[in-house]
Amino acid sequence: MPLAVYEAVKDAGVVSRIYFIAGIVSLLWGLMVPWITTKVPRRWVYTFGALLYPVGMALAILDGPLTVPLAVMCNAMATVTIFVCLNAYVLDYVNRTELGRGQSLQMVYAATPWMVGPLTGVWLHQIWRPLPFVVAGVFALCILAAFWALRLGNGRQIARARSATVNPLAYLGRFFHQPRLIAGWLFAVLRSCGWWVYVVYLPIFCIEHGLGDKVGGMALSISNSLLFISPFMVRFVQRRSLRRALRATFLFVAAAFIGAAALSGMPWATVALLLAGSFGLVMLDATGGLPFMMSVKPSERGEMAAVYSSFRDVSGIVTPGAAYLVLLAAPLAGVFAASGAGFLAAFVIAGRLHPRLGAARPSRGGCPAE
Repeated sequence: MPLAVYEAVKDAGVVSRIYFIAGIVSLLWGLMVPWITTKVPRRWVYTFGALLYPVGMALAILDGPLTVPLAVMCNAMATVTIFVCLNAYVLDYVNRTELGRGQSLQMVYAATPWMVGPLTGVWLHQIWRPLPFVVAGVFALCILAAFWALRLGNGRQIARARSATVNPLAYLGRFFHQPRLIAGWLFAVLRSCGWWVYVVYLPIFCIEHGLGDKVGGMALSISNSLLFISPFMVRFVQRRSLRRALRATFLFVAAAFIGAAALSGMPWATVALLLAGSFGLVMLDATGGLPFMMSVKPSERGEMAAVYSSFRDVSGIVTPGAAYLVLLAAPLAGVFAASGAGFLAAFVIAGRLHPRLGAARPSRGGCPAE
């Protein structure tokens, strides 16, 4: 999709503005999803989100300077809708002690499509431009079929909620009064920003420096193959402090991204360093969401799932917005440096986590995190 957008507008700055606007739309929509689920059963909200994917793919096939940006927005809205609903289901049915294992299992099951998808998408795009979007639309319908086959229903929170409907944004105040949730959310935002830079700007960097359009897709496929080892990453963290593991990972990714910017005169070195940094991004995918998930109160699962899902949209606003400003004064490699600086900030914030966060604790009556 980033390559399709770049082909449609022929300007990295315009690509940043398109993703910036799509991020704002998705953020506002995502914050409204919990309120919508009080009016419409969650299963139908999930269904609507899944159907937005084929709509987005159809718009992408039309290949116009207006339809392709609309496709990006539809896909962003689809992702946030499914993500909010899915996280609510997870928090309804998965015990706190199993969240780490659940996160790693998600990574393992996602590894094959994420590994095969990017390079295959570029290959299909060269055979026939609409083909990758047709395939993606078919898989979106498979997602919907699988959801209905699982019969997840409307979730426990929806089934028992009988109180008066509140302002859909009222729960943001409760979020801002819980520092652990804020820190966990910030980690999710920063790691998502790192993936944004890697997925969107690395392929553009490769094209601008004469490496071709396949190198970016190949790098992303290699990075995503690391998802297969995410269960071992979680076990590694469980044997040590989550705080120490997160700090070490943030520092590693920061060094890789800043080094990639410093060596931008040697394009292959930049690609290699970003590829190395992606190992840390996968580590954060497997463990970076645990500080938030382990701190959610049972009574706020649905609302806080929506807050957590907003990390995608906030990163979708911050990354292209910051990239656009950076590109006004620096070459594309400056985006890598700015991302590295963000991971340095995450390294500092992670130092404030409780040293025993994530460690096994005696049961307190089966109650999840306070």
